[in-house]
Amino acid sequence: MDSQLIAFTGVAAGMVAMPGADFAVVVRNALVSRRAGVACALGITGGLLLHTALAVAGVAAVLAAVPALFRALQLLGGAYVLYLGVRTLWGLRRPSGAVVEGADSGAGPLRQGFVTNALNPKAPITFLSLLPQFVPVGSSAMPRTLLLALIVVVLALVWFPAVALLVDRLGRLLRRPRAARVVAAATGTALTVLGVVLLVEPLRS
Repeated sequence: MDSQLIAFTGVAAGMVAMPGADFAVVVRNALVSRRAGVACALGITGGLLLHTALAVAGVAAVLAAVPALFRALQLLGGAYVLYLGVRTLWGLRRPSGAVVEGADSGAGPLRQGFVTNALNPKAPITFLSLLPQFVPVGSSAMPRTLLLALIVVVLALVWFPAVALLVDRLGRLLRRPRAARVVAAATGTALTVLGVVLLVEPLRS
């Protein structure tokens, strides 16, 4: 078997499973229902598909070459993640039975997952910088790059729905009023901190 492909799969799995805004948004929605959590996970996968298309189309190179555009997308993405965090924390003011606000079983979770991932400008840059490292010398770059990108998407398609299903499986415990408030507070705080970091980083550069 292709050793480079195995190595890339391991690296990509670590990147996908790394806790971040995507993970927090999935947990936030999965606390509402299994359907909402899985829909959010599929939205994140859709965002990765978008990044794959952008990287293959060379848009990632444009983002890398135009710092102002990259920073603008960072600010936009950070603002959205911060909004989700503040909205979740604001929901703690509501009665115990409705701790997680703004998540439902319709298009909302799907949209949240997609927008959270799609507004992360670091994703296409990561595709652009990482994927070429695993393209063997002398091989056709396009098919190999598409294969590597597909591996990332498949890993996300497995990981994030699994997280949503696990949270839903533990739902009876996690949805108890006190536990729900603790999880919502932790998730909202994580999203808020991530949003602030994403906003501050481009301003300091």
